Amino acid sequence: MKNEELKKEFTDEKTGISYTLVGDYYLPNLTLEQEEKITLNKYGRMRLNYLKEHKKVQFSIMFMNMTLNKHLKEVQETAQKRVNELVEQLKARSDLTEDMKNTDPLYWVGTMNAIKGQAEAIVLKELIFV
Repeated sequence: MKNEELKKEFTDEKTGISYTLVGDYYLPNLTLEQEEKITLNKYGRMRLNYLKEHKKVQFSIMFMNMTLNKHLKEVQETAQKRVNELVEQLKARSDLTEDMKNTDPLYWVGTMNAIKGQAEAIVLKELIFV
């Protein structure tokens, strides 16, 4: 077949893939959709590592379907909101007051750290390591 007879572009009717003539070869016109760029916080990174190490099939499926970033973003936002809610609830149940910041700062900091630790433990069990 002579070069004059070759088409520059054509679409395969079986697959629906279009091809372009480059030199002597037809190359497929394949492109990937752009994924949203996200910055992972602590909870997003923890979820990503958990999926990579313990849920390899689920990780691979989400990666190939390009839903991994969306999933990680959703998990990290939900986890952060849940931690904040739990900290407020636990703080309300404790005997902690804002006056203690000034009168007994070491007790206040220790109690707040314990409350935050409890809230994070709950969130890790509920959202991250499932």
